[in-house]
Amino acid sequence: QIPKDPTQRWLRELAALSQQLQQVHPNVLAKILKQRTVYQNKEIVVIDKPYGLPVHGGPGIKNCIADVLPILAKMLENMKADPLHLCHRLDKETTGVMVLARSKEAAEKIRLLFKTRQVEKIYWAVVLGDPDPVEGIVEIPIVEKEVQSHQSHYKMTLAPNYRLRPEDGKVMKIRKNRNAESAVTRYRRLASASACSLLELQPITGVKHQIRVHLAYGLGCPILGDHKYSHWSKLAPQKLPELTLRRLKLEQSKARHLPLHLHAHRLRLPLGQPLDFVCKLPLFFQKTLRKLELDIPKD
Repeated sequence: QIPKDPTQRWLRELAALSQQLQQVHPNVLAKILKQRTVYQNKEIVVIDKPYGLPVHGGPGIKNCIADVLPILAKMLENMKADPLHLCHRLDKETTGVMVLARSKEAAEKIRLLFKTRQVEKIYWAVVLGDPDPVEGIVEIPIVEKEVQSHQSHYKMTLAPNYRLRPEDGKVMKIRKNRNAESAVTRYRRLASASACSLLELQPITGVKHQIRVHLAYGLGCPILGDHKYSHWSKLAPQKLPELTLRRLKLEQSKARHLPLHLHAHRLRLPLGQPLDFVCKLPLFFQKTLRKLELDIPKD
């Protein structure tokens, strides 16, 4: 059953592509990643990570980047090459710049650069609504919590150090949650239209799902297609504004097929001389910007 509507067809294709990456032979997946190599030298290989491909294995995951690193290394160098090493991670649905190391030593060196916040990362995201103020810094610790609902599940959430006192609305410091990790995200609005905004984001720290949580719960602007963090207590598709649905030519009942619009656009790595990598937006992301009439900034 091929949907007549071009938007439905496009969403179906994207979901199929994500599933296809799970079905292909590991050699084919390594070949896809080889074609998406944007830079390599004797220490590192930089790839443009495709949508829907997990970095690590887990329940129900057949293919992931970690599993094909030995094959990819051989394809890029020669049959005797050592497997490549992961230096950082991106969520399954996130696209863009990803750094792999050719040796254990290089991987440790790069992981340390990430850990000591010497790597500059710039992401682009389409979000619902408009952040207020239009640029700033979200600095709220994040913790993982179990959501008690008819379907219990785990989510990352905010663990603020302050709250308002109910009786008089005064700000008071509260006891720090000892499991919470400090999290800092800079953001800046690049464009807004159709009840959505295009944001540039710079995570200063690297907590799991940090950008998604800070945008959804800190700024009240969840990422378009982020069905996990658009609500707290339920696992349900994101509810989209009428105008957004109209521009995307989408019915609310089909919103669950919308992909996450979060892209690792740029990464600066101080390895000897600073290396600067840019991955352009994936096609589906560009299409969404056109449909929503959000202007793509000229870098």
